[in-house]
Amino acid sequence: MIKARVRPENPNANLKSYYETYKSFSWSDTQNEFTIREDGYINIAYDAVDRWADDPATADRPALIFEKSGTVTSLTYKALKENSSRLANLLTKYGFKVGDRLFVYVPPCPEMYFAMIACARTGVVFSNLYTTLNFEDLLWRVRNAEPRGILTHPDLIENLPQESMESVKCVLLTEGPAPGLFSSEAVLESALQYMPIESPVRWLPAETPLFLLYTSGSTGPPKGVVHAHQDMIGYLMTGRWALDLTDQSILWVDGDPAWVTGTVYGAFAPWLCNAASVVQGDPFSASSWYRSLEKHRIAVWYTTPMTIRRLMEAGADLPGRYDFSNLRHIATVGEALAPELFYWVRENLKHSPHDTWWMTETGMICIANYPSQVIKPGSMGKPVPGVEAAVLDPKGEPLPILTLGELALKPGWPSMMRAIWKDDDRFEAYFRNGWFVTGDMVIKDEDGYYYHEGRNDDLIKVGQSFIGPYEIEQVLCMHPAVAEAGVISKGAEKGKVICKAFVKVAKGYTPSARLNHEIKAFVKTNLHSEIPLGEIEFTAELPKTLSGKLLRRVLRARELGLPSGDPTKLQD
Repeated sequence: MIKARVRPENPNANLKSYYETYKSFSWSDTQNEFTIREDGYINIAYDAVDRWADDPATADRPALIFEKSGTVTSLTYKALKENSSRLANLLTKYGFKVGDRLFVYVPPCPEMYFAMIACARTGVVFSNLYTTLNFEDLLWRVRNAEPRGILTHPDLIENLPQESMESVKCVLLTEGPAPGLFSSEAVLESALQYMPIESPVRWLPAETPLFLLYTSGSTGPPKGVVHAHQDMIGYLMTGRWALDLTDQSILWVDGDPAWVTGTVYGAFAPWLCNAASVVQGDPFSASSWYRSLEKHRIAVWYTTPMTIRRLMEAGADLPGRYDFSNLRHIATVGEALAPELFYWVRENLKHSPHDTWWMTETGMICIANYPSQVIKPGSMGKPVPGVEAAVLDPKGEPLPILTLGELALKPGWPSMMRAIWKDDDRFEAYFRNGWFVTGDMVIKDEDGYYYHEGRNDDLIKVGQSFIGPYEIEQVLCMHPAVAEAGVISKGAEKGKVICKAFVKVAKGYTPSARLNHEIKAFVKTNLHSEIPLGEIEFTAELPKTLSGKLLRRVLRARELGLPSGDPTKLQD
């Protein structure tokens, strides 16, 4: 753990006093923030869109700003309501009922967001899918979820598993012409022009499913994680506290909209805060990312360490060419934010990036660094008010500070997943001794900050204790020749467990036996003399998920000669 402390960036942020708020806050305190009927029924579409669209003071504020190929489409709350209402009426025409599923299988586009709100309006469950999914991925999801309809693009329609589409009653295309592969195809532009622009929301029980997102499990098939309309309580409060969103903020979440971060914080959270969400439809390049920050006057940027690393690789001369005067808060999610990335952003973008931690299963940011709080580089931060966290031993008992254990959360926060689709056993496996166990190994320090150390199957024994691979990876990256590193345990050698490091060398360095020996010695000198680092393998790239999380399980599979699939297509 790094003991450095970086002063707070904004003492006047939304969450001014973390300690006082954490001590006194209860989720029930938020009831007045939302529209809740006497029978307890709610609808996230009303609170995120309709209430702003129906108010003349906010109806014409921008809600969604979409850019692709230099063309910018700006949609107000009124326009978002009207477009989503048209689509909601179309879904009703096709016989969609509460609980039916709609797959949204499109590249980033405004129609994806219309569909999310339209489904929420009608009680339909949407499921955003990555366009990089292969045929087998799609086949499994179609068979598992049995969607009533699929929203897609003509270029992607041939990927759909035609022989397993019995449940699908309509295929909606974001543009034409329709290829004619399915009898129920319809092009949105022509189909929507006859639909009314009004579609009152259907009031629903708070636990009604809102969306279904699939995550790649470390074992077994993908998990279909179910979230509900009541999640909006967590979206609003974490949007305010962790992302510091205010009325009329402009937020850019640069992750794929099919990723849970893009779904939650690229859409619902900013709209609940009456803010605007920017979506960039073009592929990554350092210059286009900097230009987006400048052009759209981004105030809050939620990005990933992988993106920061790519910006860093593009050079420190680029940021100085752009105007970031509107930018006031940067947050990250995905893999742990390494200290070298933290300091690079701080030096070149003049803001401290604030790392956050959460999972698809938790539904919202649960641990974060806050603008009004001291940052300890390398730390995930502290639990969100209303979230109780602990570090548990293998028996499910809480551990003292500065002890490595499994991160657990006390159930009760509003955005926790409601189910694993058609798999109750996998859902129940998340709970132990009254805690929600995450599978992430962490250390909590004396000030309540948490540090991510890897997954529970990544531990490495050093002497009589265990450490996580992340700590070794961080020391490896301190060596000037190491750009990135991944560490796994590798069986036993003469009764002693050893570990292996996979290293991507930095520019200007060449892999060699001498460099290999030098890096090993560097780790033992700077971390622990008993580190069982038996082998270093130089590699061009490390396997990561779409959001940039290191896939140690893929490294282990490759080491054992087992099939590992294409890691570039794996979700978190």
